[in-house]
Amino acid sequence: MDHRAVAIVPSSDLDASEAFYRRLSFDVVGDHGHYRILTDGRGWHLHLTLAPGWPKTIEDNPFGLYLYVDDVDAMADAVRELIIEPGAPHVKPWGTYEFAVSDPSGLLVRIGRIIDAA
Repeated sequence: MDHRAVAIVPSSDLDASEAFYRRLSFDVVGDHGHYRILTDGRGWHLHLTLAPGWPKTIEDNPFGLYLYVDDVDAMADAVRELIIEPGAPHVKPWGTYEFAVSDPSGLLVRIGRIIDAA
């Protein structure tokens, strides 16, 4: 078995969170009412857990998630109206081409790829 990490993301509205992550190529592979398991079928895994009232305000969510993809522009097109930084995706000083969105509970989701140092 390969090693992997799976994020468990709290959500006050599982249906809204599921719809958001579906736009990012995730599908539900397990629905246990208050807990949903999602995957993209290529290596991403994400668990959504019901957390009523989380966060108290969207701005209070301190967590983030980074998704690495080959085709950043195609992923950006899927969520264009949700992109936080105008004109993104952009090349960043730390060597990535990326953009960021927020999920329905305010979780920062960065999506990008490492730029070849050629």
